[in-house]
Amino acid sequence: MSNKIAIFWPGDYRSEANEKALGQITEATAQLEKVLKKLGRQPYRVEGFLTRPHEAIEKLSPVDDPVIGVFVHWVYGPHTTDGVAGKDNPLLLASDFSGALGGLVGLLNTGACLESIGRKFSRIWTDAGDWTADETFMARLDEWCSTGNIHYDEKGISYRADVSAEASRIARSVADQIRRRRILALMLGDTSMGMINGYFGTRLLHRVGFTEHKVDQAWIIDRGRRIEQKRIEEAFAFVKEKGVTFHYGQDGAEDFDRNATLEQLRDYLVVLDLVDEFKADCVGWQYQLGLFNLRPPSDFAEGLLNSACRPESNGDTIVDSTEADQGNMVSMELMKRVLKARGLHQAVMFHDVRWGGLHDGRFIWVLLNSGSCGAYAFNHDPDTLEGVHSYRQPAAYFPLPGGTFAGESLPGEITWSRAYIKGGELWMDIGRGEVVALPEEKRDAWWNSTTPQWPLMTAYLGIPRDTLMAHYLSNHVAVAYGNIFGEMVALSGELGFKIRIFGNG
Repeated sequence: MSNKIAIFWPGDYRSEANEKALGQITEATAQLEKVLKKLGRQPYRVEGFLTRPHEAIEKLSPVDDPVIGVFVHWVYGPHTTDGVAGKDNPLLLASDFSGALGGLVGLLNTGACLESIGRKFSRIWTDAGDWTADETFMARLDEWCSTGNIHYDEKGISYRADVSAEASRIARSVADQIRRRRILALMLGDTSMGMINGYFGTRLLHRVGFTEHKVDQAWIIDRGRRIEQKRIEEAFAFVKEKGVTFHYGQDGAEDFDRNATLEQLRDYLVVLDLVDEFKADCVGWQYQLGLFNLRPPSDFAEGLLNSACRPESNGDTIVDSTEADQGNMVSMELMKRVLKARGLHQAVMFHDVRWGGLHDGRFIWVLLNSGSCGAYAFNHDPDTLEGVHSYRQPAAYFPLPGGTFAGESLPGEITWSRAYIKGGELWMDIGRGEVVALPEEKRDAWWNSTTPQWPLMTAYLGIPRDTLMAHYLSNHVAVAYGNIFGEMVALSGELGFKIRIFGNG
């Protein structure tokens, strides 16, 4: 392998996010250059952040040397994939394992995007202050520099699990229900922020009992003009009565007020009407970028959809997958149906795999997404919105004021899953774990180290940190309270997914 190694900075589309990450990525790159030189390599930099697909094409496509992308903040998948697609030079995704700016989310998403197009890559990470002092990191980097690949064992991963007769029976009944009436997903736009791994399309969806109907997000603006003010006011009265706490007018968020929430409820009611019109079963909502200069953030509306307690509810949740991520949408809808068949509450939560640390000898993940976690996680009561807090979405990313749907998830046993594309086929990852209550001081430190305005779930996922970091193929995860592991394994098999098991099940 060539001694010369190119280092590039995958970026966000938004200049503010890249500017905020400049100090951290400069430090991480200096550390990376130091360790590469220690290994006898000659690193050089590709100039500037790659913030558009054409920049990735123009700056990475001509590079035939091995390349390393540095991930310290949220980035768009195409800002890597579009420049390396069709090439076979060794590619490495590297992270400083920090929760501050979402770098791990960016790395996991980009890795899944690369896998979905069949582009080989490796990944590496360290949380050491001095990267040269991390012997495991150094050994892995040396392996990549020598061979162009890093081999990770599959400890904790299997491809089959024993399933009880009762779990199989429930899975068959749910699969039969889907075969009688295919699941219809209402897609409000395509995947957000370049998350190409999250778009399956009808050709793959049809194989597993789903289909999609696309509606342009512009319909939200048009339909919103015709929503009666009386409905909006009644929706606001409902969420207040059911226990939502609004944090209006705080320092740095003076523009967040009652009117911002009313506009978010307008959009919620529009989507509710669209779901009814098309008799859709679940929703994928593009969310960021599409309308973010025209409408308030969709977080509050999406949190309500994933809650049974919501304005104009029929008693069910409506699975909403933010960022129009079909990988989570498929998992969430199947988990919802299994939960109902088991007589458990149907809420399924959507989260980013953000960051984490050790607690009582186990690695605990901070699962943290801006809006698609339903209220049930915060109160375990399907008839209330107690525990929901709405803060202004950070203005650096969301120019128009609007509130989040936040809270602290309660402890309990969980099942988690995620659908994804590998080798042109649909796979389903399934695992078990538990939500863990951290001591208040540690909880606050971790929450404040990430994004305190967003809903928090601190969870043990049943596997060591490095097993997930090496093998997981998404930045997102679907989480349900309760043990529905066997039913999800059996149902995924019934519908035609290839199955991968994390942990002992």
